[in-house]
Amino acid sequence: MLKDGYKVVAQRPNALKDKRMHYCPGCFHSTVHKLMMELVDEMELQHEIIGVCPVGCSVFAYDYMDVDMQEAAHGRAAAVATGIKRMLPDKLVFSYQGDGDLAAIGTAETIHACNRGENFTFVFINNGIYGMTGGQMAPTTLEGQRTSTSPYGRDPVKVGQPLKMAELVAQFDGVAYSQRVTCDNPANTRRTKRAIKKAFQIQRKGLGTTFIEVASNCPSGWKCTPEQSLDWIRDRMLPYFPLGVFKDVTKKPAAKTE
Repeated sequence: MLKDGYKVVAQRPNALKDKRMHYCPGCFHSTVHKLMMELVDEMELQHEIIGVCPVGCSVFAYDYMDVDMQEAAHGRAAAVATGIKRMLPDKLVFSYQGDGDLAAIGTAETIHACNRGENFTFVFINNGIYGMTGGQMAPTTLEGQRTSTSPYGRDPVKVGQPLKMAELVAQFDGVAYSQRVTCDNPANTRRTKRAIKKAFQIQRKGLGTTFIEVASNCPSGWKCTPEQSLDWIRDRMLPYFPLGVFKDVTKKPAAKTE
């Protein structure tokens, strides 16, 4: 497509509202919003998909995604998504949550939805900190990482190890797909989009819960520049939270050899 004599290679998706976002500069929330709404356009889902917003940095996601959205109480997005999907099984349903909403106050809802195999998609933004409320320690804060509530660094003796949610939920029989991705460079950003698309496709087949974890950044909470936050992801997050597919029921197991 040409515009003013130039070839358009990227533009705002139709399903992404033309509205300035409140996210901090460099935050992956805006990137993931754009990827998801690109998929809504490409898969013609605008009137077939329903999202659930959390309490957290993305509490106003409904202001940006031009699809049907429902706000949930803190930590209850999985329960709300369960109710929507059971009432409207022909719709695609997703919950969009951060680590505080999904892996702290909402741990029970998350785990039991996965254990039941509820046929909706989790999009989990893991930035290892509570970004909205001032940078407190989260369930996914790394060992030794300093936050406003762990000024000397996370001590696993006192508070345990960071939760690996993608690996944790992959253990449940009801989970059909679990993958961890990131958006630290263009190639990984494209992989993130493909992962979310596959999760939607698996949901359409009714195979069970799909779970996409995005290893994300928080320049404001981490007290660094957006560029430095990308280095932190590569150097600190990914060694503990490795990228990869942890479960995919659409893949046939490798044949055993004698």
